Amino acid sequence: MAATRASAAASPVTDRLSRQAERLLRLLGDGRVGLALLLAAGAANVAAALLPDGPALLDAWPYAVLLGALALSAVAAAAVRAPATWREWRRPALVRPGPGAVEVRIDSVPELDALEHALRDAGYRTRREKARGGWAVHAVRRGWSRFAGQASHLALVLVVIGAAIGAAFGSETTFSLLPGDQALLDAPRAGLSSAVRLESLDAEFGPDGRPRRLDTAVTFLRDGEPVEAGTLRVNEPGAFDGYLVHPWTYGPAARLRVTTLGGNALLDAPIPLDAASGEAPVGSAELPTAGVTLGLALADAAANELGVSLVGAGGLVDTTRLQPGEEARVGDLVVRFEGFDAWVTFLSRRDPGLGVLFAGAAILCVSLAVTFWLPRRRVTVRPDAGGARIVLRGERFDRPAAELERLTERLGAAT
Repeated sequence: MAATRASAAASPVTDRLSRQAERLLRLLGDGRVGLALLLAAGAANVAAALLPDGPALLDAWPYAVLLGALALSAVAAAAVRAPATWREWRRPALVRPGPGAVEVRIDSVPELDALEHALRDAGYRTRREKARGGWAVHAVRRGWSRFAGQASHLALVLVVIGAAIGAAFGSETTFSLLPGDQALLDAPRAGLSSAVRLESLDAEFGPDGRPRRLDTAVTFLRDGEPVEAGTLRVNEPGAFDGYLVHPWTYGPAARLRVTTLGGNALLDAPIPLDAASGEAPVGSAELPTAGVTLGLALADAAANELGVSLVGAGGLVDTTRLQPGEEARVGDLVVRFEGFDAWVTFLSRRDPGLGVLFAGAAILCVSLAVTFWLPRRRVTVRPDAGGARIVLRGERFDRPAAELERLTERLGAAT
């Protein structure tokens, strides 16, 4: 008896929790809630793109909560609608006249078997319903297309999951290389040996100074051994060991040989001009053994003229201008300008969630295409004063008048 009373007492509580859970599920699955969350996520991404510190918004916990709520809303929407879609597809229900429906009356009443056969030939699944004093045939065409609409909700979940995987486990690294230099594709860690080596930058510029072609020749390496060679271009990154490698920015470099007056080499390497003074690219090189700094600037781009400054502890020591192949004494040093080269900054990205994100985007496109181009149609045929009345309803965005005309001809031929 005590057990029975406990069960009876617990039952209302369980029922109340069940009803509250159902209400919450329906609230989350409401299309208006999902649209509001989607607009909020879109606004956050627009703000991240426009504001100076915008990207930090996407790393904050409110944005993660927003994406989680969007994913829950999409799952709830599919969970709420799927059972009704299945029932309606497998067991077509009555279509009532009203807004959004089109109807027509035919003068003759076809036989029920012939009527159902004509509807099935038109691509409809039919269900005959008989009641006292009358009958009706309910049918649905492409009832499965509503599942495509619900698949679009789940596709959004995949997009969110893919973005979350990329944010949690992805990486992004930038590094600059001169020809012949190489670098790892990610921050150093145990087991990472994937690297890239810059071979050359082949550029072509138009009369307005804008680049027409930027071909970056690289070699990808694993364990220090060349594996694959390729040419990277704008919007044509290279893929290697799960990384996408983009040539991001580029600039000039000056190949110099610096010696003492006695001929001892202090520097023999290209120096990147990776800063700017006004509009002129500039760079510098420390010469610790001589206790000076070499300042470089592209003095005249048209003449390929390089400005060289020697700065010591007391300030400016000497300056000169050189063209490719020339050398000059600068202070107590001899500087030879071999010519110009180039440096390239690479962006290396690893995003393990990219496949999931693209799969979600593909499913979203396919499901929306099915929803809009292969819409569901429902029809009910029932007797009406010596004839029959056909009531047809499509989706809200659908115009089923042509379908009604086609059905009328088929059913009229079946009488």
